[in-house]
Amino acid sequence: MEKISRYLVTAALPYANGPVHIGHLAGCYLPADIYVRYLRARKADVKFVSGTDEHGVPINIKAMKENTSPQDVVDRYHRIIGDSFAAMDISFDIFARTSSPVHHQTASDFFKHMYDKGLFEEKETEQFYDPETATFLADRYIVGTCPVCGNDKAYGDQCERCGTALSPEELINPRSALSNAVPVKRKTKHWYMPLQNYEPWLKTWLLEGHKEWKPNVYGQCKSWLDNGLHSRAMTRDSNWGIKVPLPDAEGKVLYVWFDAPIGYISATRELTENWQDYWCKEDTKLVHFIGKDNIVFHCVIFPSMLKGHGGYIFPENVPANEFLNIEGEKVSTSRDWAVWVHEYVNDFPGQQDVLRYVLCANAPETKDNDFTWKDFQDRNNSELVAIFGNFVNRTMVLMHKLCGGKVPTFHPDKKDARDEALVQVLQDAKNKIETSLETFHFRDALTEVMNVAREGNKYLQEKQPWILAKTPQLQEDNQALIDNCLHLCLQLTANLAIFIHPFLPTTAKKILHMLKLVDRVLDWENAGSTKLVSVGYSMRPPELLFAKVEDAQIAAQVEKLHTRAAASVAGTLAAVDPVAEAPAFAPLKPEIQFDDFAKLDLRIGTITHAEKVPKADKLLQLTVDLGFETRTVVSGIAAHFSPEEIIGKQVTLVANLAPRKMRGIESQGMILMAEQNGKLEFINSATLVAPGASIS
Repeated sequence: MEKISRYLVTAALPYANGPVHIGHLAGCYLPADIYVRYLRARKADVKFVSGTDEHGVPINIKAMKENTSPQDVVDRYHRIIGDSFAAMDISFDIFARTSSPVHHQTASDFFKHMYDKGLFEEKETEQFYDPETATFLADRYIVGTCPVCGNDKAYGDQCERCGTALSPEELINPRSALSNAVPVKRKTKHWYMPLQNYEPWLKTWLLEGHKEWKPNVYGQCKSWLDNGLHSRAMTRDSNWGIKVPLPDAEGKVLYVWFDAPIGYISATRELTENWQDYWCKEDTKLVHFIGKDNIVFHCVIFPSMLKGHGGYIFPENVPANEFLNIEGEKVSTSRDWAVWVHEYVNDFPGQQDVLRYVLCANAPETKDNDFTWKDFQDRNNSELVAIFGNFVNRTMVLMHKLCGGKVPTFHPDKKDARDEALVQVLQDAKNKIETSLETFHFRDALTEVMNVAREGNKYLQEKQPWILAKTPQLQEDNQALIDNCLHLCLQLTANLAIFIHPFLPTTAKKILHMLKLVDRVLDWENAGSTKLVSVGYSMRPPELLFAKVEDAQIAAQVEKLHTRAAASVAGTLAAVDPVAEAPAFAPLKPEIQFDDFAKLDLRIGTITHAEKVPKADKLLQLTVDLGFETRTVVSGIAAHFSPEEIIGKQVTLVANLAPRKMRGIESQGMILMAEQNGKLEFINSATLVAPGASIS
């Protein structure tokens, strides 16, 4: 693209069937917001759109589980998700909904236009059908074991653990998510998009025309194209979604992955009357920010839809991130192993910039990365507090102490090589940050911003204006040196506000407030300037930009994470994942070998003491006699048993399970339980046996 007149930036549409976690933020929403804030600082014409995807099968399943309507579900989670993004300063121009009338009309018209052009194949095929509920099953209504990674909760269209795109036929032991019945095949009619017809164009446009895309994106697309594309159904049998706009399509809705990306178009239509400028003019740069599990849909299927429809531009880039793990384990909504954004903003009020900083500094740009609460604490205390905040605070304190609270004069005749080097640092930093942001290397850009703060600390330490102030025999000359030092430090502080604003907008505004500068100073054209604060201008008193995160805060977060996961595994917390609800009989797990089973050391034990864990309604602390020793075990069974009724019960204990702390208590094993119709039962021998006896 030779000339860019405007930008359209989209962020993936989250399913409105649950809250968002920090993996979502790190994957696409924070990078998109950083990029958009930078473009706005460049005074670019940019629109930033997103919204909730409200027609996915998970919404329907969630509604059935909660005995409510799909509309009630999406209304609730649209609000929760939108509030979470707002609290984290994600600055959408519009956060729309695919249940809106504008979207329904836009998606319906899009499909009808392609249909009228003869771009669909009408096929009657055998589809999976749930005989117990008399319902044709969309791919996401079918769950089973992923043939690639063994995840036993893979969907019929994709495994969310390993990201592999699937079909229901590929699942091992498929079952209906509605009733747990084994699906059968019945005939039904649908409209298919022959993606193979777009292969030659995709290879030219994507594989030859966008080799600059991130390797993870380009590589996944190339793999799909190398393996060959096939016709894919663009409609589904369902009563929730956008009705297929054809006379012979009763009970049919648009496939969610046909409907959802059109949500970007309908959101832009809601936002501005000039929406076609952003979707149809060649001098618009369209950028999709997504997670890696959405690459194929945004890089292969949606562009093919746009190509087939005609009249639309194609994405110039799709900078997808990898996944963010939590404390060394993959995020799992089914066992509540996640850091939820709405909970973070409650636990750390006013500290949204800390999380923004940590997620960007540790962004999974090229590979899966790991979020830990210890790293969160270290980055806050050792980087934000000790480097960035320290420089700004020292500058403001010294300016008030040594320069009367006003911007001191700069004396050119007292300028030295170190002063000139500091000015050059600002110019070099501006260029490096620009390059990194424009090529979607946000982590590198943030590193460069922090390097500017480091350079400021180094400069202050070398100049030591507090020492110069203590030599009265050279007071006049020394004051000029002090003035020059703090004048440049104040200019650098103002530059830090500009540089950090795309990443930490609240922090940038705090700096402007102390310096008594207006928001337009944040325009990118001002970056690198040493004329941002005026000589003689009074500054406000210094205020700390960041507070230290204490060990107790981190311990509480780690404990909460493990406690909820343990309770969820024990069946005492409602799973967030709708498919995770236990059916009448749980499906078999993947086959294991004898050697796998032989690693388990199962022992009979007797509960000799039980008490509730303070401030944990779901947990009991048990003392278990194994004959040869006594163990402490924390178990999530308090909702099913009182401490008094289980004293003397014999239980089966996994005795060689690695200890884990929960609520500050080291749990030294796991009690085996059986669940039936929501009720837990102990697994033990039919007759009393000696504690410590092995089960073999």
